[in-house]
Amino acid sequence: MENRNNNVAIIFGVTGLVGRELAKKLVSKSKWKIYGVARNPEIKPIRSCSYQFISCDLLDPFETEQKLLGLHDATHVFWVTWASQHPLDTPECYQLNKAMMCNALNAMLPIAKNLKHFALQTGMSHYVPLNGEKIHLFDEEWPRPRPSYNFYYALEDLLHERLAGKVAWTVHRPGLLMGVSNRTLFNFIGSLCVYGAICKHMNLPFVFGGRKECWEESYIDCSDSRLVAEQQIWAATGGGDGVCSYGQAFNAINGSGFTWKEMWPVLGKKFGVGVPEEMFVEGFWFETAMGDKREEWEEIVVKERLVETKMEDLANWQFIDNLFRFPGKLLGSRAKVDGLGFTMRCNTLESILYWIDFMRDENFIP
Repeated sequence: MENRNNNVAIIFGVTGLVGRELAKKLVSKSKWKIYGVARNPEIKPIRSCSYQFISCDLLDPFETEQKLLGLHDATHVFWVTWASQHPLDTPECYQLNKAMMCNALNAMLPIAKNLKHFALQTGMSHYVPLNGEKIHLFDEEWPRPRPSYNFYYALEDLLHERLAGKVAWTVHRPGLLMGVSNRTLFNFIGSLCVYGAICKHMNLPFVFGGRKECWEESYIDCSDSRLVAEQQIWAATGGGDGVCSYGQAFNAINGSGFTWKEMWPVLGKKFGVGVPEEMFVEGFWFETAMGDKREEWEEIVVKERLVETKMEDLANWQFIDNLFRFPGKLLGSRAKVDGLGFTMRCNTLESILYWIDFMRDENFIP
């Protein structure tokens, strides 16, 4: 693409929940050129003369250098990807994600002389209670536990080492992400939609399985991927009157509390399924109940003429079981971004209903 634009973005992880929203938002703006980078090709390519997709395995240093060689005009980087080959919080996951970012930085920094801002997306699992403290509202200054193999820390440290004093950079920490992708390991909306579709197809009760506290109490923040993308662009383009610079971290959350107990009947109605009077079933495990329903999902795909997917492309039952049995509370403060003037907020129920409709519009679910 010929560069007639003032801003050139590279989105690493463009096929993910937030990556695709970043690309859509930037494509809609004037004076932006966008490169989207991911290992696997897009299912539904973004059509725009200002957008170009690059397939690249960032774990291969030679391929990364070759594929990024022409991106010398980059002004903004959005890092919304991670390597999921190993379990979280293991030395292997820590080192692999650090190596992936190292490869990208080694390829980019020598050639991208006009780089202005690097936005790093991590997550609210950055916050881990220390010494069993019962803190339920985390701000961005919460100290790290030591030692830890949380790879978020490795990425932040790497940017501090490589960019400090040279390029502005910010960190964005969403909670449970709301969005649509069939390339996302921790896909809440996809899992919820597949569960609803199978319950309707098989006339199964739409029950909630998990801890009673997770059913009745507000215990986790949600983050609409549109909000997270907008916050990253806001920070990267002078948000907060330029305060969003070297190493600033920001929670990226909807700003509305909720309980699954309140939401579950509404979601059942949305999917057109039967919600029993006793919606909460503590002994119900999604992986046990849904893990063997691959053939049923294939029947639904054929019958409804949906985009061809396997159940595991959209649903991760172990993730849902872990989410609904989370042992503590992981709630964050929005005071920092609010104080700097980022005003976008989302109602979490409205976010979920929007993304269910989006799944239908994209023909992923009936």
